[in-house]
Amino acid sequence: MEPLIALVGVTALLLVLGAAGVRPLRSWPLALRGGIAAVFTLTGVSHFVGMREDMIAMVPPELPAPALLVTVTGVLELAGAAGVLWARTSPWAAAGLSALLVAVFPANVYAITAGTVAGTTESLPVRTAVQAVFLAATLAVLVHQLRARRSGDPGAPARAPRAGTAA
Repeated sequence: MEPLIALVGVTALLLVLGAAGVRPLRSWPLALRGGIAAVFTLTGVSHFVGMREDMIAMVPPELPAPALLVTVTGVLELAGAAGVLWARTSPWAAAGLSALLVAVFPANVYAITAGTVAGTTESLPVRTAVQAVFLAATLAVLVHQLRARRSGDPGAPARAPRAGTAA
């Protein structure tokens, strides 16, 4: 539940700061990107510190090298957290985090149905709903950034120049 609290809390805090006069934070997409970064920093770090053994236990037995998979997903989460903060990379990071959320969901299902994580009281419907909120957040950032690019919004991430054109 901590990641959900981080998403809501950081996003709300950034929106409040925006309303209090911090101009760049008035944008809901920027505040949401901050919340997403907080979530994936929190969960990414937990792949290495504190919950590593629980995360390894969550990997379904059909998959090889559980420790390596936990390491790779942790690195991807941390990279996505950093990437979503920079406007130029935020659409790519949001897309990657969305794909990662879908890819790791079976491990969450396995952990809950097999009872592999000690002390968890989360049910499958609750975990599914929380995962859907995270996915909705990453997709909202992705869609917003893509629409802003297409509309020529000056605040949108810059496009790389095409080959053969002036920058």
